[in-house]
Amino acid sequence: MSEPTSDQTAAPDEEYRVLARKYRPTDFSTLIGQDALVRTLTNAIESGRLAHAFMLTGVRGVGKTTTARIIARALNCIGPDGTGSETAEPCGVCENCTAIAEDRHVDVMEMDAASRTGVDDIREIIEGVRYKSVSARYKIYIIDEVHMLTKNAFNALLKTLEEPPEHVKFIFATTEIRKIPVTVLSRCQRFDLRRIDMKTLSAHFHKIVKSENASVTDEAMTLIARAADGSVRDGLSLLDQAIAHTQGEVGEDQVRDMLGLADRARTFDLLDAIMKGEVEVALTQLADQYDLGADPAQVLEDMLELVHWLTRIKVTPKAADAPGVPEMERTRGLEMSKGLTMAALTRAWQMLLKGLSEVRSAPSALQGAEMVLVRLMYGLELPSPADVLKKLQDAPTPQAPAPSGGGAPAPSGGGSVNAQGSGGMAGGSNASHGPAMMAQPAPQAEQSKPDPQTFAQVVELSEQIGEMIVHANLISNVHLVSFQPGRIEFRPGEHAMPDLAGRLTTLLRDNTDRSWTVSISREAGDLTINQQKDAKAAQVKNTAATDPLVSAVLTAFPGSTITSVKDLADADAMPLEDDT
Repeated sequence: MSEPTSDQTAAPDEEYRVLARKYRPTDFSTLIGQDALVRTLTNAIESGRLAHAFMLTGVRGVGKTTTARIIARALNCIGPDGTGSETAEPCGVCENCTAIAEDRHVDVMEMDAASRTGVDDIREIIEGVRYKSVSARYKIYIIDEVHMLTKNAFNALLKTLEEPPEHVKFIFATTEIRKIPVTVLSRCQRFDLRRIDMKTLSAHFHKIVKSENASVTDEAMTLIARAADGSVRDGLSLLDQAIAHTQGEVGEDQVRDMLGLADRARTFDLLDAIMKGEVEVALTQLADQYDLGADPAQVLEDMLELVHWLTRIKVTPKAADAPGVPEMERTRGLEMSKGLTMAALTRAWQMLLKGLSEVRSAPSALQGAEMVLVRLMYGLELPSPADVLKKLQDAPTPQAPAPSGGGAPAPSGGGSVNAQGSGGMAGGSNASHGPAMMAQPAPQAEQSKPDPQTFAQVVELSEQIGEMIVHANLISNVHLVSFQPGRIEFRPGEHAMPDLAGRLTTLLRDNTDRSWTVSISREAGDLTINQQKDAKAAQVKNTAATDPLVSAVLTAFPGSTITSVKDLADADAMPLEDDT
C-alpha cells in the first residue's frame, strides 16, 4: 500500500473513501513490503527486458491488482510533456497515467475471471489483441483471479499467450497459483508477493493514522497488525473500523472488544490455571472472557499462539529479547516456559488444535471450549508413552498361582487331562471351574538372555530369533564402523531398509539384558559380511590358481574356472570332486 501524502487527506466536503482505497499505491516507490518485485521490475523496465506476460501471486490484500495497475502505468506513461517512454517512475499527471488510475483507459482492460470464466470471454480477448492500441503504447489485459478460468478457456488462450503481438501485454493475478496450468505458468514471468510483516504494517499504519489526525496506541496497532495476517488491505479495513468505533482515539481495550479478542494477560492466566490443574479457576476465567464478548474459538486461538510462543522461547530463550516483544510477554513467557516440559507444551498444542475445530462445529461454542479445557487439564496428567513403556518393562513378571492338591483338576464336561506332575481325574467338583484352579505350568527358572560381545554374535542372534529381514540386511547392507557391547555404529548400504537402526535397536533391547545404542555414520566402515566372504573366497581361489598342478589344468582346458576350493583336511571325510 502507499505511503500517505498530504493530498490524500479528504476535505470535509468530499465524499469519504475507505482507507484501503484512499491510500492505494500509485507507483513502485509507495508499494511496501515487496522489495524483490520492485527491484526486478524496475531493472527490467530500465533495461528494456520486458516480458509479454506477468503472473502475480500471493495472499489476499498484498497488492496484486495494485501492482498490475502500476505496471500498466509504467509501461504507458508518456511524461508531463508527452515525449516520455517506459519508466519505473510514472509521472501520474499525463493522460495515460490519470486515465489508468481512474480505470477509464480504453487500452487497459481489467477482467474479473471469477465472473467471466468461459471460452467466449477469452475469445473476445483473442479477437481484440489483433488490433493495435488506440492511444497508449501497449494494450494491456489485466485478468484478476485468473485461476477461475475453465480448462478450455486456458487452452484457448495458450497460443495467443505464447506469441502475442508486440503491442500487447498480459498481467494475471491469482491467490491460487497451484490451480494455474503449468502450460500457462511457463509462458509468464512469475512474481510471488510476500506477506507484509507486522513491524512494516505497524509503521505504515501509524503514518496513515497521523495523516488522518487520529490516535492509536502501540498496543492497539500491534493487535490490528497481527489480525491483518500480512494483508495490507485487511489491516486498513480493521484500522478504518477501529477509528470509526472509537471516534479517533483507539486503545487496546477497544480493539480487543472490536475483534473479540481476550486480553493477553488473561490468556496467560487461563493457560497458567490449566497447566496447574485448577479446573474451577480456568472455567471461571473462560466464562468471564465470554461475558466480556470474547469469542471462545478466538480464546483457543490465543492460547495456541501462546503455547507456540512458550515453546519457541523454551527452545531458543534469546527469542524473548527480540525487538517488539512486550515486556509482559517476555517476563511471564520466560517464567512459564521454565516450569513446563516440552512434552506438556507439544501435547497442549495438539489438543488445542484438535479442540479448535470441535468448538467451531459445536452447537454451543462456550460449551465446546469448556470441554476442550477440561480435556486438556486431565490430559496433561496422563503419562507419556515412554513413561508407560518404562513402567511396563520395570514391572515384575507375575507368578502363576500354585495349584491346590497334587494333580491338576479336569475341566467341566469330563474327560481326563494330562498335566505336568501327577495325572488328573475325570469329573471333579464345582470348585474346579474357577480360573484359579486351572492347571498352570510349573514355573521354570528364568534363563539369562544372550549378551553379544561381537557383531557376528549380533548377526547370529537375529537369525536365532527369526528376524530374517533384519538378518539379511545385517549381512548384506551394513558397513560396520565401530562395535562395542552396548553400542553399534554403521553405515547403511544402498539397499538397506530405511528403519534398520530402529529395528536393530528394538531387537537387541527385547532380546538382551543390555541397553543398546545403534547409530548411523557417514564413515565408509568395513565391508559387509557378504562382501568379506566373497573377498576371502576370491583370495583362496587366487591362491589355488598359483598351484602348479591347478595351473596346468587351467592351461590344458581353456575357459575353465575355479568354482570352489576344498581344504585337504576334509579329503578323508569326502571324495574329491572336479572343481574346474
